[in-house]
Amino acid sequence: MRFLKYLASFSMPLATVCAFTLEGWYTFVPLIYAFAVVPVLELLMGENPRNLTEAERELVRRDRAYDVLIWLTVPVQLIFLGWFVWLMAEGAGNALTTTGRIISMGLMCGVFGINVAHELGHRASKGEQVLARIMLCTTLYMHFFIEHNRGHHRNVATPDDGATARRGESLYAFWLRSIAQGFRSAWQIVEKERRRNKKPVWSPANEMVLYILIQLALTGVIFAFGGWHATWPFLVAAGIGILLLETVNYIEHYGLLRNKVSDHRYEDVEPWHSWNSDFIFGRLVLFELTRHSDHHWEPAKHYQLLDSMPQALQLPAGYPAMMLLSLFPPAWFAVMDKRLTGG
Repeated sequence: MRFLKYLASFSMPLATVCAFTLEGWYTFVPLIYAFAVVPVLELLMGENPRNLTEAERELVRRDRAYDVLIWLTVPVQLIFLGWFVWLMAEGAGNALTTTGRIISMGLMCGVFGINVAHELGHRASKGEQVLARIMLCTTLYMHFFIEHNRGHHRNVATPDDGATARRGESLYAFWLRSIAQGFRSAWQIVEKERRRNKKPVWSPANEMVLYILIQLALTGVIFAFGGWHATWPFLVAAGIGILLLETVNYIEHYGLLRNKVSDHRYEDVEPWHSWNSDFIFGRLVLFELTRHSDHHWEPAKHYQLLDSMPQALQLPAGYPAMMLLSLFPPAWFAVMDKRLTGG
């Protein structure tokens, strides 16, 4: 029954139920939960760097319940997206209620949509990769499937990686650079692959072209169903999900660089080329995303098997608290630059 602890991940949809069924300030329950309640729970529960024993690892590896749990997030995300679009199309609620619901859907896009897509996108199963693309489509960020797997993991902690924040770079500057560079990198990856295979670049078979068409189709369906009243809130919610992802990228790799060992090659990726966090509650809510150092060490390892690596650099707090800190660049630099230099 060890897998039941990851039911904590479904606390975000439960909080979002409040936002979609109540009105006024109650619609901000998911925001308060994510950035006030979760940091407090992380502080109270503390860190746990313990890893599974070999016997436990084998049992967990064979237990399909972990897979079923993460597959279930896909219909949940789709149900909430449909519910959100219906609410917006109905025009229920005043400006405060609408704002709270948009933010709540944005949190679902980031915490559920992109985070789960990240886990499923690394798996070998074609079916799970399809589920990853579906989740990314709900937040209009399907090119992440290409750039993250075939770009970021190869270029992480180098100047070639848009998702690696430079030391002294503010979150806001990083957002602009990472979003633009990530899209451009995904296009260049696909373009290079198609030219190498002597296939036309401008074709519906081009992944990037296909993903853009799928996302336009989804937006068109939402517009046909709910008009502009449903479409603009969806676009804003998707944008919030994207900014949440990029903020996570910022805190996961801030200021870390690999050494160049030749004119054409960097040193191999090591555990100290990404930041790790062992705060218990955040690990459970985010399907172990915070054990990011091991993820880069073994990208195909399933979430329940990720280890805390003693060589990894440790964040001083869990992801939500670090995300809040990153919103204030002087405070962020004061905390993180000291850790970069071993202070």
